[in-house]
Order: sequence, then structure tokens, then C-alpha cells
Amino acid sequence: MIKKSFVLIFAFFYFCGFSQKIITKKLESDILETTRNLKIYLPQGYEKDSTKNYPLAVVFDAEYLFDTYVGNSVLFANKDKAPKQIVVGISMKDSRKKDTYFNINNGRLTADNTSFYQFIRDEVIFYMESTYRTSPFISLIGEGTSANLITHYLKESQPFINSYICINPTFSDFVGQQFQTYNFGKFLREDNTFYLYINNSTSFSSKKQTKIGELQKGLSSLKMKNFNVINDTIRTVSSISAMSEAIPRAMTKIFEIYSAISKEEFEENVKDLSPVDAIAYLENKYLEIEFLFGSNLGIREQDIYAIEKIVIEKENGDQLREFGKMILKLFPSSPLGDYYIGRYYESGKMYKKALKYYKIGYGKMDPSDKNADAFYENILRLGGQ
Repeated sequence: MIKKSFVLIFAFFYFCGFSQKIITKKLESDILETTRNLKIYLPQGYEKDSTKNYPLAVVFDAEYLFDTYVGNSVLFANKDKAPKQIVVGISMKDSRKKDTYFNINNGRLTADNTSFYQFIRDEVIFYMESTYRTSPFISLIGEGTSANLITHYLKESQPFINSYICINPTFSDFVGQQFQTYNFGKFLREDNTFYLYINNSTSFSSKKQTKIGELQKGLSSLKMKNFNVINDTIRTVSSISAMSEAIPRAMTKIFEIYSAISKEEFEENVKDLSPVDAIAYLENKYLEIEFLFGSNLGIREQDIYAIEKIVIEKENGDQLREFGKMILKLFPSSPLGDYYIGRYYESGKMYKKALKYYKIGYGKMDPSDKNADAFYENILRLGGQ
């Protein structure tokens, strides 16, 4: 009884937390010649900042995927692992079969499937982009036959979806041939980044596991800089568990660029760079974050420290001044930029200039800052007061 009560209390607060941020909308569809129900989640702070844009996530099967996706999007944003997102859920309780059940004899979309496909593309996304402040980054999220439908958006001649999240997908026997008809080379022509997530699971039948596994094997041969294939296998006896696990696993990879530089990212992409390239990598990372997600973060201090050692130890610290200038441009009130420029001049034995920048940096610090005394040591070391 106690355990049950705890779950109910948790659920109560969970839904109350979202209740004021969720809008319900009946969207009149010319394509479907009917009205469809939408659930729209606007992230915290949306109303306060009228200039900020947010990535758009379009969630199929809103009856059971919407709350799970929104919950994960809030958690990831609060932990600074993903940007805040606008989420729109498509209710499909009474129309899922009509909307997404394909022709099993050839794997092709039916006329009803094609209409629903167009409804999402031309009406739902258009409505969201014209009504709310969305960034260019769009995700589609679906499960089962909805996941299969999502893969058909890969055939668009002008790619406009950034991430295709296919959870517990139900594919036809012709899915391999279907994917072979897509011109994946077109993604290379786009100045953008794309992700395709497909999960397999030990909870599936052996036939389904084989089908998905063969597709994943074929996709693993795609080696394109801006098209990222995420082949996942979830080990569980429950397909429901696989569904709930897939969303955070997909988000971890899709929003990896948004997160601060991890140990893995440093080892794979940064460690062997020259100071000039390391500085450029950092600048480009944050430019891409701003372009894709509408998030102007500046640069996180922990990412500055991540490349500090490269800049200081390689090429005799010759790039320290440029490093400091970059930081001053982004964080003019921070003492870090002045510190690195001072370090540059000190290493070149230009002590007067070094002392000048150390004093400027120290002047920006709060005397109660725990690092203030250590910073002041730089001034004393050069004979300043």
C-alpha cells in the first residue's frame, strides 16, 4: 500500500509539473479532411524570453510517448545535456492503424499512410513553426509502425528533419530494399547535422531481431560526416521497458554536441589537436549549438579548462593570447581571458604587460572568491602589489 501510494504521489507531482505548460489544440486538416488533436509542451521560460528559439520534437503515438518524451527532455535540459525543446504530440488512439499500417505485401505506404505523412510534413510542422519560436532542429519520434513511417521521411529530396528516432520499429520484409532507394548522399550536400536512431531488443521475436539486425548492419557501413547512424540494442525481456529506455538513449547521442566536452569527446576529437585547431574546435562547437538549437550559451568554463592544457603546453604557449582574446570576447567580465593573456606575456618575459593583464583580471574578481588569493599570487610573483 505504501509503495502504491508513493507511485501515485510521484505521478501526481509529475503531471502537475507539466500541466501549466501543456496546450491542447484541435488542428483542422485539409489533407486528412478531419480534425486531429495535438498536445503541445512549451518549456519553462518560453514566455519570458521572446527572442530565444527551441528545437521542435514531433512525437507520434502521443497517448503513451508524449509524457515520456517530455519528461526526458526536461531532465536532460535541467542537467545541461540537451537544449530545452518544444514538443508536439499527435494523438493516434483511434487512427493508428489507418495512419501507419503499411501494405504488408510490398512494404509500401498505403494512400492513408501517405496522407498522414503529408499531414505531419505540411500541416503539423508548418503550424508549429509559424506559431511558436522553433529553431531549425526538428526531431520525429515514433514507435512500432509509426517508427517505420518515420523512416520514409529519409526519402525527401530536400532533408528537413534532423533526427529520426525509431523506437521498437515494426518494419516490412522489404525494409532493406526500401532503404537502398534512398539517396543518402544528399545529406552530405547539406550544411546541417542528421541522426538516425534505431533500436533492436532482446524482447523482440527472433524474426524481428534478425530483420532489424540486418538493417542495422547495412546502415553501419554508411560513413558520412554529418549523418550519424545510432544502432542500439536494448537487453530486456519487456518491449515496454525497451520503449522507455530508448528515448533517453537516443537523446544522449543526438544531443551529444550540446553537452560540455566529455572525456570521450576529448579523447576522440580534441586531444591530438594543435592549439589553433583546439580553439577553433571550441568556437565551432558553440556556433553549431547556436545554429541548430537556438541556444546562445557562450562557452562553458569547463570546456575552456578542457582545452587549456593543449594551449599552454603545445607550441610553447604561443596561442595563449588568442585563447585569452576569444574568452574576453565571450566573457568580458571574467578574469580568465586576462589571465591567459598575462600568462602569454609572462612566458615571453614581457613582465610589464603580463602584470597589467593580471591586475585587470584580479580587479574583476570578488575578494570573497575562493580563487582570488591564488590569482593575486601572479601579481606578487612579478613584483606587483
